[in-house]
Amino acid sequence: MRPQDSATATTTIAVTATEGSTSGRTATTGSTATTGSTVATGRTATTGSTAATGPTVAGGRIAPAPRTRGTLLALLGVVSFSLTFPSTVWGLESFGPWSLVAVRSTLAALIAGAFLLAGRVPLPERRHWAGLAVVAGGVVIGFPLLTTLALQTSTTSHAAVVVGLLPLTTATLAAIRTGRRPSRTFWFAAVSGAVVVIAFTIQQSGGALSTGDLYLFGALLVCAAGYTEGGRLASLMPGWQVIGWALVLCLPLMAVASAVTLSIEPVHLNAHGVIGLVWVAAGSTFFGLYVWYRGMAEIGIPKASQLQLAQPLLTLFWSVFLLGETLPLAAPLAAVGVLVCIAVTQRAKS
Repeated sequence: MRPQDSATATTTIAVTATEGSTSGRTATTGSTATTGSTVATGRTATTGSTAATGPTVAGGRIAPAPRTRGTLLALLGVVSFSLTFPSTVWGLESFGPWSLVAVRSTLAALIAGAFLLAGRVPLPERRHWAGLAVVAGGVVIGFPLLTTLALQTSTTSHAAVVVGLLPLTTATLAAIRTGRRPSRTFWFAAVSGAVVVIAFTIQQSGGALSTGDLYLFGALLVCAAGYTEGGRLASLMPGWQVIGWALVLCLPLMAVASAVTLSIEPVHLNAHGVIGLVWVAAGSTFFGLYVWYRGMAEIGIPKASQLQLAQPLLTLFWSVFLLGETLPLAAPLAAVGVLVCIAVTQRAKS
């Protein structure tokens, strides 16, 4: 075909025409993106509308790469989660443990349902409902309930460091569920981070486990399962829809549970209790899980889970700032060790 013949074609055709033996030019017609290479004369001609390749530009600014954006979203989720335990302690000033969990899930489900309706989001495919049920059971019901019960007998700082084992638990379940096998360097750093957290826990508790530890270890398993399944689903649908549909799935049960528990457990409303309830419902349960699942979908479950090693240390800070608890002297050392492990896991091949 001659170069000029392609101009009348109904489909987009890229043709390279050679003039002589030393000069060449690449001509592209239609509305096709091109990254033409220069040959000899290095002349590239492009007609039609061309979409540039490279970083996405929005509003005159270069958008961050998916890996960077995913890391920032996951970190934002970690910050949101780090406020969960202090907010739960505040919520327990006004509500009983069962009613607090039921009401927080109901409010979060109503928020999620409003967003889904406003966006006219269609129902998920039937094949996704089983995974959504795992998310609902793990992060909407199981983890909030078990940790709330634990916080009746455990301090916020103790619960925070025990739940610091969540990243390693999540990475392990993710490897089993997805079949991915992170590198040895990744596992070494992950296990090292867990060891730091365990050592910190033992040092602070004096080697004795509280009665709430069984609740906390159960919370680790169900939450890791919910994170793993939610991270998988977030690669198939937007992260906010994953947590949104999981919450809506729980709405009928949680609405009934709210009515029953509020009639049984005493309610003493105060500012702390209301603020705590609002945060665990809108901040931790909806917003936090939204950005968390979206971040996991972009950088992968193993690496996102290791960012959560920083959560116990952030929770310790909030415990001091919001609850007036005494900051353990070992916290700075643990912080350095955990941050080093996070840096290694983020660079390791997964």
